[in-house]
Amino acid sequence: MRVLRLDGAGVPAYADGMRRVYADVFSAPPWNEDPSEASRYAERLAADAGRPGFTAAVGLGAGSAGDGSGSGSAAELPGTVAGFATAWITPDVFPADRSYGHVARALGPERAGAWLCGALEVDELAVAPAARGTGLGAALLAAVTETAPGGRCWLLTSVRAEAALRFYRRAGWHRVPVGVPGRAGLVVLLGPGHPGAAGPAGRWLPENPCCALVS
Repeated sequence: MRVLRLDGAGVPAYADGMRRVYADVFSAPPWNEDPSEASRYAERLAADAGRPGFTAAVGLGAGSAGDGSGSGSAAELPGTVAGFATAWITPDVFPADRSYGHVARALGPERAGAWLCGALEVDELAVAPAARGTGLGAALLAAVTETAPGGRCWLLTSVRAEAALRFYRRAGWHRVPVGVPGRAGLVVLLGPGHPGAAGPAGRWLPENPCCALVS
């Protein structure tokens, strides 16, 4: 498996493969999205690629497609997207659209600004089922966060995504001890080098989802 770093201009060449992986991953539990959401994601990706500080990484199959037999999974075929990650720099004025307003209320405006503004925001990380267990997820995450300003990177995920939470915990990410109101089950994670992850504020909470939610 080969990991390729992309800027916004490089995304269109891999957008269809990224869309297919998105559909495979997010139509499954705990996300349960309608497969049509993948097309909407592709439209959003095209717009996101123009954001300041946008970066992406794709994992490309490294196997052989040469015998024409049709054997082997898509994740093994050369040039086939088996996973991807996208990220960008959170603006200096913390946004209020999408889930940002809920995040600001959960953290408070001062922490949201100090911790997240100017930090690298990991928006999506998805690995096709056939490519799991290969280390691709960790490689994609490392690729998009290696240039995080001052080690400051963050993301949102769901407390119901138990496999994702275990993955990020193994990677050294820290779960902030607040949930995101108005979007049931979303929590903020800070990257291993994020200064806000030090001390009680960045302590990893027990796995009981109820402990992560705020009323």
